[in-house]
Amino acid sequence: MEYHEHIALRAALEWQIEAGVIDALGEEPVDRYAVQLEARAAPKPEARVKAPAAPVEMPKVDPVVVAQQSAAQAGDLAALEQALSAFEHCELKMGARNLVFSDGSPDARVMIIGEAPGRDEDRQGKPFVGRAGQLLDKMLAAIGLNRAESVYITNVLPWRPPQNRDPKPDEIAMMRPFVQRHVELVAPELVVLMGNISCDAGLGRRGITRLRGHWTEAYGKPALPMFHPAYLLRQPQMKREAWADLLEIRARLG
Repeated sequence: MEYHEHIALRAALEWQIEAGVIDALGEEPVDRYAVQLEARAAPKPEARVKAPAAPVEMPKVDPVVVAQQSAAQAGDLAALEQALSAFEHCELKMGARNLVFSDGSPDARVMIIGEAPGRDEDRQGKPFVGRAGQLLDKMLAAIGLNRAESVYITNVLPWRPPQNRDPKPDEIAMMRPFVQRHVELVAPELVVLMGNISCDAGLGRRGITRLRGHWTEAYGKPALPMFHPAYLLRQPQMKREAWADLLEIRARLG
């Protein structure tokens, strides 16, 4: 080795030591540029594409089917009330104070189906106990009926909607099987559908102004649509039509 080569190699070694190189990985120097070129030229192995795991889908629950099954298993009114209380697929239940099931005589010839509980009904757990209920009692008394002996009362929805809003279509749909079973267990001679929501649930139609006063069939029973007492409180001029409907009920009962 020539002297000047020795000096150059020594200087390079000292420079590496100053740079922090303390271990030798091989006896011969490695040309990193050549290694990179060889790596680029080498054929690449086929990459294995890992198929994404299929998402696990939870079984969907149809609230209407659950309601149908639950209602069908109720053998009496107490069991039906328990089935409603255990039903977990209606969000209205979360914001209500009480389940509003029914009032009146289960042996009555007339069954009244209202829309949904209001504030007073939610507090007391009974249907038609507020101002609308007081008007209903007067209307029934005018044709010789009363809730204690000759009328049975319930609602399409057993829980109060927030701010007394109208029930949503899916809420009506999931409560309809319970109403159907309710009518079957009470077995009245006729049903009174009070208000648009009640007509929607029982007839699949709305438009109480056109429907009222005309006998039809709902839940397998003769049914008469009528204005809701709450509507009559807001529109007292419509009480004349309500009186005509009451006379229809009295005539039907003989």
